[in-house]
Amino acid sequence: MDRFQAMSTFVTVVETGGFASAARKLEVSPSVVSRVVTELEERLGVRLLTRTTRVVRLTDAGRGYFEDCRRILGELDSADLAATGTHSSPRGVLAITAPVMFGRLHVMPVMLDYLSRYREADASCWFVDRVVNLVDEGIDVAVRIAELPDSSLQAIPVGHVRRVLCASPEYLDEHGTPRHPADLDDHTIITSTGSSTPPEWRLYEGERHIVVRARPRLSTTTNDSAMEAALAGFGIARLLSYQIASHLNEGSLVTLLADFEPPPLPVHLVHREGRHVAQKVRAFLDLAVPALRANPSLNWR
Repeated sequence: MDRFQAMSTFVTVVETGGFASAARKLEVSPSVVSRVVTELEERLGVRLLTRTTRVVRLTDAGRGYFEDCRRILGELDSADLAATGTHSSPRGVLAITAPVMFGRLHVMPVMLDYLSRYREADASCWFVDRVVNLVDEGIDVAVRIAELPDSSLQAIPVGHVRRVLCASPEYLDEHGTPRHPADLDDHTIITSTGSSTPPEWRLYEGERHIVVRARPRLSTTTNDSAMEAALAGFGIARLLSYQIASHLNEGSLVTLLADFEPPPLPVHLVHREGRHVAQKVRAFLDLAVPALRANPSLNWR
């Protein structure tokens, strides 16, 4: 068995999500793909994949081996492209994930620029309000709005955003402006959450944490709809500053209790590549990083 062929087959199984899909991509039978992976596991003496009738998943050993295989194969591709003089032309599908509103506002303009520049490149955008596992889902680049745990992923800082309470001037004229987190008990609350339990808003008074257990009159699963309700004068919502930046500039929303806000959240572009970054990833990052860093809504204090 050719070692590089086996590594490539294994990586394809992981990235496509199964043996049948890998077989279609490699233009061989599923039994051939299964045999190659089985022989690879036997040679290594470890199980790389957990197989079920519907899906395959990486084991702990398989996760580390997948990252190493992907890096090695990427370096081989880079060497081939450099030797043939085509290294400067991104090609293939670039997969990126971001929160829904961030993707619409900030990723899509960069992606359209990327695709217009590089005619041999394609893109797959996963705009979802959940954390997508880059390895399991075959994602190249992710937007992360949070403090990042230690990991093998490469993270590039591009800005920060605030967690703000906001309401329309019309609502505040009618119901008054809260001056302390305790005043929120007397106001109409809008929340955006996928949970059935009332959310907790963590605020700060100096070094002391204040936990506000929000009791919403309106709870919705999308930030867009919570923002629309606040714009309509229904109540007070908590959103990220980039989501409402244009409305703050227009004066249709105002921020509340700024002195009690938690620290800003960093925004990073995260990818799996090491020192040898695939050209499609490098070309996208070369466009996205300066564009995002120059965006006022991602650096608003």
